[in-house]
Amino acid sequence: MRDLPAGTAYAVWSGIGAFGTVLLGIVFFHDSVSVAKLVCLMMIVAGIVGVKVFS
Repeated sequence: MRDLPAGTAYAVWSGIGAFGTVLLGIVFFHDSVSVAKLVCLMMIVAGIVGVKVFS
């Protein structure tokens, strides 16, 4: 947080939280997995990486 603006840090941690929540749901609660869900998760990860790289 020392090197990133507050909005960027919030976006990164929100994305990590969303990704982690879905992943835990799939692993522990046997939520359904589809190609569309996996693609969307990868877009979240790509967005997190993009925000970190370009900030």
